[in-house]
Amino acid sequence: MTQYLFFSGKGGVGKTSLSSAAAVRLARQGARTLLVTTDPASNLGDVFGQAVGLDARPVAGVSGLFIQEINPEAALQSYKDRALAPMRALFPEEIVRAAEEKMSGPCTEEVATFDQFIACMQEPDYDWVVFDTAPTGHTLRLLELPGSWSVHITESAAGSGQTCMGPVESLTASQKEYDAALKALQSESHSTFVFVTQPSKLSIDEMMRASEELKKLGIHHQTAVLNGVIPEEERVHPYSQRRWRRQMPFVESLPQEFSGSVGMMPLYADEIKGIEMLERVGRDLDDAIHL
Repeated sequence: MTQYLFFSGKGGVGKTSLSSAAAVRLARQGARTLLVTTDPASNLGDVFGQAVGLDARPVAGVSGLFIQEINPEAALQSYKDRALAPMRALFPEEIVRAAEEKMSGPCTEEVATFDQFIACMQEPDYDWVVFDTAPTGHTLRLLELPGSWSVHITESAAGSGQTCMGPVESLTASQKEYDAALKALQSESHSTFVFVTQPSKLSIDEMMRASEELKKLGIHHQTAVLNGVIPEEERVHPYSQRRWRRQMPFVESLPQEFSGSVGMMPLYADEIKGIEMLERVGRDLDDAIHL
């Protein structure tokens, strides 16, 4: 069965860099790996120096690694195109346009994005699927959807028979997929959530709140990475020394406060982009959290 690795955390803490490094590391170890970003503001294409789209694309120079972007607007358009295709052959254009307008609300966009997420989880062609997620709040909403949509479908079937996506009969197959997705997310043998945080109060406070929210969803297999820690050999410089003094209390306290394991990643002098740098970071990450 496919293994899942989720990188989550506050915006700007280094999720894209570390998830990309993890994906390269796994692929170099021989695992067929898909790296998916659900962050609309992701710079995944810049990290790898190539285009990223709604469909998986192979990464140049790394055999067995593929990258993909779940973009809400593109996912919505793709969803509408599929749903409306049969209507175009049967009904006048004005009826098709009216149906398209009804599918332009936030409910449809949310479900279209979520369907792409589910599709990535159900890809049988990969040993690992690594998710570079959007900032914490967006990610929590995404992870809540399997359970909430399954309940919504069940309640609609017992009531009006209608959902915001149409008749409940058309979604019963999806309910099975949503239930399977939730089961996979809750499985400690198949899914790991890596919280990327910096050694600072705001970043750690948000991470701790998110950790508790995941536990409420039945998701307990969590680990944390303190990213951007001043390397020991650099702490002799006055500026770095001051930064380290501010980081040190969080480096010391987080392992006692967080229920999962805690790894540390150094602050790198060079920008994390390109395969060579990602391989270096991937080795350090493997030492930190044992991929």
